Amino acid sequence: MWDGEGAGATPRTTVRDEQLPKLLAQYERHPGLGRWAALDRASGEFLGWFALDPSEDGAEAELGYRLRRSAWGRGLATEGSRALVRYALDVVGVRRVWAQTMAVNERSRRVMEKAGLRHVRTFHLDFDDPIPGTEHGEVEYELRADVAQDRPAALRAR
Repeated sequence: MWDGEGAGATPRTTVRDEQLPKLLAQYERHPGLGRWAALDRASGEFLGWFALDPSEDGAEAELGYRLRRSAWGRGLATEGSRALVRYALDVVGVRRVWAQTMAVNERSRRVMEKAGLRHVRTFHLDFDDPIPGTEHGEVEYELRADVAQDRPAALRAR
């Protein structure tokens, strides 16, 4: 399974025996939530994926995405994230969509903001092998259904 530029590939057996069964079980437990492939409209090339990963009870969804570096800077992360936030709140009916990233990841933070999520906290985790920027912490963003009427016009159902 592709896991991002330069990060290395996840072994096929791990994908087949661990990751795929877990993802497929989520689709059955929480219809409407899961993973979507991001494909280039012109060429059909796989650009990455988007996710609405359900909480244990399915009442919340974690927004996520991974796009190839060649897809960066084209507005695709924002477009896909906005669509999934609208879908999660207006179609699936979750009470909260949330996402997190490293505090120093300004590009992902901007995508979250453009998707209508608002910063709720900064926190620090301990890692055995931290990467540069870890010392600045992680950030969490969210959008709750009970404040969805306050969403920017671009995020409201059409």
